[in-house]
Formats: sequence, C-alpha cells, structure tokens
Amino acid sequence: MPNNRIETQLNKLSERGEKAFITYITAGFPDMDKTAGIIKAQESTDIIELGIPFSDPIADGPVIQQASYEAICAGATLSGTFKLMKSLRDEGVEKPIIFMLYYNTIVSCGIENFVRKCHEAGVDGLIVPDLPKEEQESLKAALDGDDRTILIELVSPVSKDRVPEILHGARGFVYCVSAMGVTGQSGSFHSSIKEYLSYVKSVSPIPVMMGFGIREASDVAQVKDTIDGAIVGSHFINLMREAGFDPQAAREYTDRFKKELNAL
Repeated sequence: MPNNRIETQLNKLSERGEKAFITYITAGFPDMDKTAGIIKAQESTDIIELGIPFSDPIADGPVIQQASYEAICAGATLSGTFKLMKSLRDEGVEKPIIFMLYYNTIVSCGIENFVRKCHEAGVDGLIVPDLPKEEQESLKAALDGDDRTILIELVSPVSKDRVPEILHGARGFVYCVSAMGVTGQSGSFHSSIKEYLSYVKSVSPIPVMMGFGIREASDVAQVKDTIDGAIVGSHFINLMREAGFDPQAAREYTDRFKKELNAL
C-alpha cells in the first residue's frame, strides 16, 4: 500500500469502481479561516487542490486570477498556507491535498526548504503548471525517496506526442487539460477531446483526470468511460463567492457532483 494519501485514496476508489472528484480553491480567498471551512466541508470530495496565490498566474483564467489577487491583497502568503495546512492536519483532516503553484514560488522559498515544509505540513502532492518535464530534475531530486509529497504531471492536447515521455515514472494521477488556453473556459473542450483522452488513457500507468471548463458532472458524460475522474476549479470558486463562502454550499455542491459523477 502506498504511503501517499493521493495514491491510497485513488486505490480505494478503483477497488470500489468509483470515479474521483477533485476540486480547486485558492488559499486565503477570501481568508485562511474561510478556506479551512470550505476544505473541511467537502466530505464527498476525494482530493483537494489548494492554489497558492501568485501575482502572475499564467495558466489561470480570470476567475482564479481574481481570487489570487484578492487573496494576496488580504495577506495570503506561502508561509500562511503552510500554517493552514499544519492546522488542518493537527485537527485530524486526512483529505489528500495538493498544492497547485508556480515554480517561482518554490525557487524563492528554496527547493529543498520548500519540500521540507511540504513534508512537515502534510502536503500530499504538487502541481506546477509552468514546470516542463525537462526542467523537473531539481524538484524531483528534492522529493525523491519520500512518498509523502509527489509531483503530479499535466498533459494537454498539444503534448500528445510527448505523453509517454511525460508520464514515465509519473505518480498519483495525470491531469489532462481538456481545453486550449487558460482555466475557466465554458466547456469549450478541444475538438478531438475523446481521441486525446483515449490515447492518454491507453498509455498512462496511473489514473486519468480531466480538468479545465467543467461545471457539472454531465459535462464529462461524453468521456465517462475514458477518464477516472473530474476536476472543478473556476466554477467552484464562483459558487463559493456567490454563496458568501458558506461551507454548507460547498458541501451540497460536492455531494451532488460526486453522486452524479458516479451515476453517469
């Protein structure tokens, strides 16, 4: 059995024949206490991506950019997010949590220092959208030999020819970007999405997750037999904003999505 929470959870879902549901929220939006409440409310969510606010989020669309900006204005920092994580783990929260962040944040912290802090705070995985396969050596070296924190790989329709190379030795799951451009686009999935996802599934040694532009479980109905789970980010942030960051709204949406996802 793996020592990593992400892989342990995905193994459990596979044994039960369930698809994974993953959400994304921005740390410190609108503040760390409300972020904690939203995380703890998501009983049905299998894995949570926690975005580290950054001044120039090149892979993110306007919704996540705005959330990041507001979090920074409210005082959100990397050190504050580590404190949030430590607090959640001390309270007994065992949900797999992934930091989604840009490489400059890691380098500024110091790669080895950053990884040490991830281990101490209970961060289970990292997604670094602007770190290509060819540039991962330093981060992987710092992560090597400790299953507590793993690197999650991203692939997109334009990286099809490189997918086997990207997924060589990959851990956890593969994050399949399903739309061209940035996050939060309205379901404008790549025209050959089925072919692309089928190919990734055929060569991937790990579960395949679909993200970008997903709002409801029905959005992935056309590829339900190909993917192992779905990721919702911008839409979830919009929902939280509209609901005044009420944890009950987070619970109701995630409960419903998870149920509908596995009923497709």
